[in-house]
Amino acid sequence: MTDDDRLEYEPIGIIRTPFDSPEGMPIQPTGADDTEGTVELEEPCAEGLEDLEDFSHCILLYHFHAADGASAMCVEPFLDDTERGLFATRAPRRPNPIGLSVVEVVAVDGTELSVRGIDVVDGTPLLDVKPFVPEFDVPDPDTVETGWMDASRKRVGSRRSDDRFC
Repeated sequence: MTDDDRLEYEPIGIIRTPFDSPEGMPIQPTGADDTEGTVELEEPCAEGLEDLEDFSHCILLYHFHAADGASAMCVEPFLDDTERGLFATRAPRRPNPIGLSVVEVVAVDGTELSVRGIDVVDGTPLLDVKPFVPEFDVPDPDTVETGWMDASRKRVGSRRSDDRFC
């Protein structure tokens, strides 16, 4: 990759949550059902929040700033005790440390988006916000296969992060 091919993103805001570090926090939004947070957008982006309050949920895309560097291409995920291919997991240490969470929209007020079901570390840089639309974002459940996670995905709500990706 040449310098001309490099991609650069500027955060458009910051995510505020009650989690000071990755250790002990929920590993997915389903484990953080009642956890509230605030997304603070930069002033030039505030207008982009218009009409978002009409959606029940949105997708937050963010930079995993608290995960130390890229992980190996095989990792032991939180929901399993077997090493798995990185791209078959939601592990935060990735070649491009980009995370996503589907969260409930609570309120929009100026530059602030209040959300519920947030599972990220306080101070996480926000890259983008998108509305969650089931017809776009949820495949037909009869055609979805979840691979190795079939055996453990029901436990995701009770699992917490540990230090394996810090």
